[in-house]
Amino acid sequence: MQTPRDVLTPDALAMLQAIDTAGSFAAAARTMGVVPSALTYRVRQMEDALDVLLYDRSSRQAKLTPAGAELLREGVRLLGEIDAVANRVKRVATGWEAQFTIAVDSIIAKSTVMELCDSFFSLSPPTRIRLRDETLSGTLATLTSGQADLALGVALETSHQSNILGRPLGQVQFVYAVAPHHPLASAPEPLSDQTIAKYRAVAVADSIQRGSGMSFGLLGGQDVFTVGSMQAKLDAQLRGMGGGNLPILMASPYIEAGHLVVKKTEHPERVVSVSYAWRGAKFGKPGRALQWWLGQLDSPTTRAALLAQHRSV
Repeated sequence: MQTPRDVLTPDALAMLQAIDTAGSFAAAARTMGVVPSALTYRVRQMEDALDVLLYDRSSRQAKLTPAGAELLREGVRLLGEIDAVANRVKRVATGWEAQFTIAVDSIIAKSTVMELCDSFFSLSPPTRIRLRDETLSGTLATLTSGQADLALGVALETSHQSNILGRPLGQVQFVYAVAPHHPLASAPEPLSDQTIAKYRAVAVADSIQRGSGMSFGLLGGQDVFTVGSMQAKLDAQLRGMGGGNLPILMASPYIEAGHLVVKKTEHPERVVSVSYAWRGAKFGKPGRALQWWLGQLDSPTTRAALLAQHRSV
């Protein structure tokens, strides 16, 4: 006896679609250039393999049973997916990657990344984009481990792999900030480490999977509230849940509105140089998706927006 896999072929599903469109076995047979008995035989094979009735035999028309209607719905969907896969394979053969993964550090403006993705999709490429939210050394580790094709916002000097290429994205200046109702907001400046250590710090967890990761601005013995992203850190500090260093370009709207207070400390303000990096192609030219993204990143305006335009979509 045949199994469902034997009979549920693309041709068989297309036959059900043809019968439904034509309204009868005879009309469908004429359209397909076969005799009606050939269609009836194939339908019976499908019914035997599935152990269900697909058509109501009491009707003169090709009336589907509920089971038959469900098979038709799923069959139409599967045929559409088969066509889509065939088109994707043809286009991938022209140099497009099947999937392109971008590791996005939490220091990067997500709205700008989304705008770039929107522009990419307007090309109707066959490439599927996957974004990964990463932080600190985890951003580069995702790239070096082969889990990403492009990384935005990395400290490139930490990489020693010859197949990792990169270019400067820009510099990020950090300021120490607290909410206006936080005790440190009214404390005399410059804040000493001893004073800061009395209050909770808000820190972003390094997303690296192995090793201890990186941390900045934490003092020995200080209480720490650890969050998963720079945006979450900003939110926590706006609520007065702790203090810490924030990218000035991310914090400036809240500073100007009076929702955050910048405080001078004993240490100079930290300035971090960040880059974008990608894995070099082992053979031949890089894929067309990577070429497109690198072309966008060649623009100084785009690079600046990735560090500055921290706004909601």
